[in-house]
Amino acid sequence: MSPLPLFPRMAAAAALALLASGCNTLTRLSEVGDGPKVSQITNPVAREDYRPVSMPMPAPRTPEANPNSLWRAGSRAFFKDHRAKTVGDILTVKLSIQDKASLENKTERTRDDSEDTGVPNFLGLEAEATKVLPQGVDMSKLISFANQHETKGDGSIDRSETINLTFAAVVTQILPNGALVVIGRQEIRVNNELRELQVTGVVRPEDIESDNTVSHERIAEMRVAYGGRGTLSDIQQPRWGTQIWDIVFPF
Repeated sequence: MSPLPLFPRMAAAAALALLASGCNTLTRLSEVGDGPKVSQITNPVAREDYRPVSMPMPAPRTPEANPNSLWRAGSRAFFKDHRAKTVGDILTVKLSIQDKASLENKTERTRDDSEDTGVPNFLGLEAEATKVLPQGVDMSKLISFANQHETKGDGSIDRSETINLTFAAVVTQILPNGALVVIGRQEIRVNNELRELQVTGVVRPEDIESDNTVSHERIAEMRVAYGGRGTLSDIQQPRWGTQIWDIVFPF
């Protein structure tokens, strides 16, 4: 690759990184001495990154009317149910994840190729060909190829993750089949470090316990984002210039 077209690419990548990190840089400069600021409570539906959930749904069913019965179709009990069931209701999410994975791969590949091509007889013209070709050329061994390939690779993954959290989530949407779309966000600031947690998913009303709690294994399409920002998080990651260099450097 020529070094001339590489320089404009690096300059463009650096410019994009400066534009993308401009707001973050100004925010960090404004927080010098005070630490990261906790964000205001906002409507999850009003956020720019909010997207309503769309999933395959069964045909809607009309509940049967029982005018002479004390039991109402769809009810769980004679008394009022305090579990979350409408938009804006709050339920408690119990997150207890213990994930562990261990993988090991080993690959070895060896290949030898050889090929000899000659023209010992060619309509009686092989003698004339020796006059044109350089001296010492053997027409019976005109072309000879030999290739050797060898590849070895070792890889291993040893990962262990443990998350135990209990927090509240809000019902933001009710799907046609009655399933509830929930979104929960939590921010905790300790000194100059801000921890952020966000969980989204789809919950069946039947899976909500009587104490208005739901476990993480009963949440479909669950998305968990757990991280933070602050002084310690900045130290643990390379500077944006180093990150750009690792991406655009071809060697």
